Amino acid sequence: MTLQLVWFGIIALFWLGYLFLEGFDFGVGMLLPVLGRDNTERRVMVNTIGPVWDGNEVWLIVAAGATFAAFPDWYATLFSGAYLPLLLVLLALIGRGVAFEYRGKVDSERWRRTWDRVLMVGSWIPPLGVGLLLATTVLGLPLDTTGNRVGSPFEAVRWDTLLGALAVVGFSLVHGAAFLALKTSGAVRERARALALRLLPVALLPMVAFLIVVQVRAGQVWTLVALVVSVVAAIVAWLRLRADRDGQAFAALGVVIAAAAVTMFGALYPNVLPSTGDPANSLTIAQAAASPYALKVITWVAAFGAPAVLVYQGWTYWVFRKRIGVQHIPAVHAP
Repeated sequence: MTLQLVWFGIIALFWLGYLFLEGFDFGVGMLLPVLGRDNTERRVMVNTIGPVWDGNEVWLIVAAGATFAAFPDWYATLFSGAYLPLLLVLLALIGRGVAFEYRGKVDSERWRRTWDRVLMVGSWIPPLGVGLLLATTVLGLPLDTTGNRVGSPFEAVRWDTLLGALAVVGFSLVHGAAFLALKTSGAVRERARALALRLLPVALLPMVAFLIVVQVRAGQVWTLVALVVSVVAAIVAWLRLRADRDGQAFAALGVVIAAAAVTMFGALYPNVLPSTGDPANSLTIAQAAASPYALKVITWVAAFGAPAVLVYQGWTYWVFRKRIGVQHIPAVHAP
């Protein structure tokens, strides 16, 4: 049971890492046509995430892979229950990756704008889909006694799960604007900071509403504390942005999503997928876990692999830590 709890916590940590890192990553893509007034400014925005976007996406693969290895029944029920939204997420991520590589291959404004649109759409759909997936695993699906979804393929699409999708989108927008304020200089930074100040009080409302729904339905006293911490951190982030403290505001937004993850997964425990019909059919940690031997094997693999990944990704962020402005962007070199 100890390893089962450890891996439940690890998977929650992987999702937190994905939401934090890909949150600003998606936010930059979503804001590309809003903050980038010309191609040079849009290149500044793309270059802020150019060295890290693919590494950030690894967290989604690791979260899904860890779920498959440690809790195969959780993986099978959740991913089949939300198959269509996940398919859209996958297609969007493919288009987004291609857009990063292709937008600068031809010196044509029409070419670049086409791929910028692909990049923008590919940055809107994944947070919607991931938010829907996480909301589904926290709030549940109609399950039968064997753990299979009951009903249509759209059972995961409800008002409460859509609220969770909007929560991730809203956070990504604010997080992306705050990241651009931290990583850019000149006009792009000023516009990003001003937009973050205007967006934050409105865009984070769906997250607060979703966390309240989670707390009312399945929360405990300590998850209520985490919810309050998330709200307070959001206020601190706004105040730090107003005081022109970009780094502190960005860190405060990290606390927002960390406390939100604690609220969600804390309310979920000891289930991994509640049943919205008969609560007796809910999928628990003990029921969904792999065998003790499999958990031991993946624990040893993670003990050696995870530190290497964290060191490499930390080194990447350190190397590309400085601000970027239009003065750093060279002339276009494309056939």
